[in-house]
Amino acid sequence: MPVTGNKSLWAKTAPDHPALSPLQEAVKVDVVVIGGGFTGVSAAYHLALGGASVALLEARSIGFGGSGRNVGLVNAGLWTPPDQVEEKIGKDVGAGLNETLAAGPSVVFDLIEKNQIRCEAVREGTLHCAHSKAGLRDLENRYAQQEARGAPVKLLDARETVRRTGSTAYCGALWDARAGTIQPLAYVQGLARAAAAQGAQIFEGSSAVTITETTEGWTVKTAQGEVRAARLIQATNAYGVDAADDNAIVPAHYFQLATAPLPDDLRRSLLGGGEGCWDTAMIMSSFRMDQAGRMIFGALGNLEGVGGRMHRGWAKRKLAKLFPQLAGVPFEQDWTGRIAMTSTYLPRIERRGKAGISIFGYSGRGISPGTLFGRAAAHWALGTGQLPLSIEAPKSEAYAAAKGLYYETGAALTHFTNGRF
Repeated sequence: MPVTGNKSLWAKTAPDHPALSPLQEAVKVDVVVIGGGFTGVSAAYHLALGGASVALLEARSIGFGGSGRNVGLVNAGLWTPPDQVEEKIGKDVGAGLNETLAAGPSVVFDLIEKNQIRCEAVREGTLHCAHSKAGLRDLENRYAQQEARGAPVKLLDARETVRRTGSTAYCGALWDARAGTIQPLAYVQGLARAAAAQGAQIFEGSSAVTITETTEGWTVKTAQGEVRAARLIQATNAYGVDAADDNAIVPAHYFQLATAPLPDDLRRSLLGGGEGCWDTAMIMSSFRMDQAGRMIFGALGNLEGVGGRMHRGWAKRKLAKLFPQLAGVPFEQDWTGRIAMTSTYLPRIERRGKAGISIFGYSGRGISPGTLFGRAAAHWALGTGQLPLSIEAPKSEAYAAAKGLYYETGAALTHFTNGRF
């Protein structure tokens, strides 16, 4: 069943996801989770697995937001290289976060296997492709940092990059064996079904109208019901909720376009190893194939905005430049999602009241970090583990400095560069 309002390819190709009922009564649980994306669903799953009672409220449908519009690259770590992570938040905390996130793909693929989630899971690594000599130097730096941490990465020369991608546009690539690709909406919906099987109560079409904390805990009211809980986990990321404090983010948009399934001769010449890819160009591009053989191409920008026509034209030209064999092949599907970036380009955990948290700011790396942070939030609520980052005081005003971090062009946000912004 397609996600209402989500026009993505993923909404059309995900296995049937029976609509879940909205909340229509008063329920009392240990933890209330707001948001049905990677973080919220992972939190609900691990809470239920840990024996807690949990209610998850999703305003639209599971995976409606960024989780169901994602590129589908299951990467290890963040956009920010590990050395810079440790510089930003300190050696000890940064090293712990890097180590945690390095295991992210294994956690995701283990959940997929354990719960038999049908989401086109392919674990053949990802390729970060160098568009220039400067881009290659950036990859060499990233390779050195990852190799120093024992990561299974390889720096590929131009010839091997051509062989793996089918494109002569790149002079090298960084291959990460830990990573892979999935159908992201199918994954988050499948994990929601697994959470429900563990006893989590999941409600779609249930926007939080009011959120109140008292000495007895939290009361979250929807249009037709309410949840009372001791603890609250807000997992709305870039989409937010009117009844809660705004997450302190710099919003951005990312669009994707997909061809029809390609003929066998073309499919064999492109990404034969099954890797998902992105590049180091000033206007970063991502490209990958799905199970049916569609080429899926993406970049920063909003197809639903005034520049939508320019974005589509640019994407068509860029794809033809990368893969001349696809020149003239039309896109049959397109969609846009929102990305939550923070002023540090690192995830953030903010305090909500005395017994609540909000987790957000994956800066386009939502699948593995969202799954891991959701699990950590569950352990926080259960009192069985620590969060990977300190809980910070909420920021009630938008970041003044962050407003100058990016600007819009006819093609994309140009400061999201070389994976470093």
